[in-house]
Amino acid sequence: MADEHRMTRPAFTKVLIANRGEIALRILRACKSMGLQTVVVYSQADRHASYVALADQAVCIGPAPASRSYLDQTALLLAAKASGAEALHPGFGFLSENADFAARVEQAGLVFIGPTADNIRAMGDKISAKRLMIEAGVPCVPGPDHALDADDQKSRAVARQIGYPVIIKAAGGGGGKGMRIVTQEADLPDALSLTREEARRAFGASDIYMEKYLAHPRHVEIQVLADGKGNALWLGSRDCSPQRRHQKMLEEAPAIGIAPDVIAEIGARCVAACERLGYRGLGTFEFLMEDGAFFFIEMNTRLQVEHPVTEMITGLDIVEQQIRVALGEDLTLRQSDIAETGHAFECRINAEDPETFAPSPGVITAWHMPGGPGVRLDSHAFAGYRVPPHYDSMIAKLIVHGATREIALRRLTAALDEMTIEGIKTNLPLHRAFVRDPQLIAGGVDIHYLESWLKQTIWTKDHSDGA
Repeated sequence: MADEHRMTRPAFTKVLIANRGEIALRILRACKSMGLQTVVVYSQADRHASYVALADQAVCIGPAPASRSYLDQTALLLAAKASGAEALHPGFGFLSENADFAARVEQAGLVFIGPTADNIRAMGDKISAKRLMIEAGVPCVPGPDHALDADDQKSRAVARQIGYPVIIKAAGGGGGKGMRIVTQEADLPDALSLTREEARRAFGASDIYMEKYLAHPRHVEIQVLADGKGNALWLGSRDCSPQRRHQKMLEEAPAIGIAPDVIAEIGARCVAACERLGYRGLGTFEFLMEDGAFFFIEMNTRLQVEHPVTEMITGLDIVEQQIRVALGEDLTLRQSDIAETGHAFECRINAEDPETFAPSPGVITAWHMPGGPGVRLDSHAFAGYRVPPHYDSMIAKLIVHGATREIALRRLTAALDEMTIEGIKTNLPLHRAFVRDPQLIAGGVDIHYLESWLKQTIWTKDHSDGA
C-alpha cells in the first residue's frame, strides 16, 4: 500500500524562462501558481523589466541585440546550469520552434517545456507537415506534398494543374516571409527564383512549394494539448483573420458562423494527427477556411500569442497544462470536459505609429489600464517603463470575455476607450476605430479585410496617443 501512495518526484522544481516581455511574466505567474521556482534571463536592455525582480533568480545573458542574448543558445544553457534550473520554457518567438535548441536543452539534462525536437522538425518543415496531415486525414490546400523541382518547366506544369492564382512558399517559412502570389504564368520564373533566394537567406534552405491561392479565406485555428502518451485534446477554435502583412492584430474565440459539428470534426482530425505524431505539449493547427471548406496551412509547435482567448472561453490555464505535461503528468482532462462558455477577444497593443506602423520606442509617461468584469490585461509595461527598440513592438494584450459575442465586443470597445498610454505612439487608435467597423461587428471578415480597411481609413494626428 505504501508504494501505491508514494509521491513521485516531479521532473523539475525550477524553471528557466528563456524569453522576455509579457510572455515571460505570464509564464512566471503560471510557475508560481504551481509552486515552481523561477529563473528569468534578461538582456541589458531589459534589466529594469518588472518581472526580473519578481523571479526567484535573474541572470543577465548579454547585450541588447537578440542575436547576442535571447537567441544565444549557449548563453541560455549556461544560465540554466549556473542557476540550477532543471527545465526551460521558451515562450513564443525566439527559439521556441528551433528543433536543434530543443535537442540541446534535452542533451544538457534539462526538460524542454514544449514538443520534442522530432515533433518540431516534423511540423516545422511545411512540406513534411502537409504530407503528415494528408496521411492523418486533415484537409490541406490543393497542391503537391513535395518541394518544387529546380526545373521551371515542371513548376509551370504544377501551376497549370493547380490553376492560377497560386502561392509559392518557403518550406521552412513562417511569419509571412518567403511567400509570393503568382496570378499568371509569365510571372512564375521570377517568383520562383526570388522565393528560393529569400528562403535561403531567411531560413537557411531554398526548398519551396506551391499551393492554390485562396482569394477570400478566413484564418481559423484549432488549439490542441497532448501528453505524448497517446492522449490529446482540442480546446476550441479561434478566428485570427484581421491581419496586416500576415501579422495578426485581433483574435477572437470561438470562430463564429461555423457549424459546431464541422469544427468538432476538424478538431477530432487534429487530435488524431497529434496521436499519430506522438505529439507532446501545446500546439496550434492553422487553417484557411473558404466557402465552408477547411484547408490546413501549418502547425505552430509552441504556445501562441493569442492563447488567452482560449483560456477565457474554456476556463483552463493552458500554460499550466503545458507545464504539467512537461512534468510527465498524464492528461486527466477528457474531451467531454472541454466546454466553451461565452466569447472572447484579444487586441495586440503595439508601440508603433498607427499611420506608418513604424516602431515607437521610448519612455511610457502615463499608463492607465481598463478594468471591470471580463477584462484582462497581459503586460509587463508600466508608467516609467522604457520600451526598447531592439525587439517586437508588442507591449500589451487586452483580452475581454462576455456571455455573448455582442457583450464581449461592447466590453472590448469600452476597455479600449478607457486605456491610456502616453509618451510613445501606439496602435490603440487603430483598434478603437476597427472595433466599431460594421463588418467586424457582423463577424466573419477574411484575412485581407484589415489591409483593405486601412487603405480606406484616413488617420490624423488626433488619432495618435501621447507622442
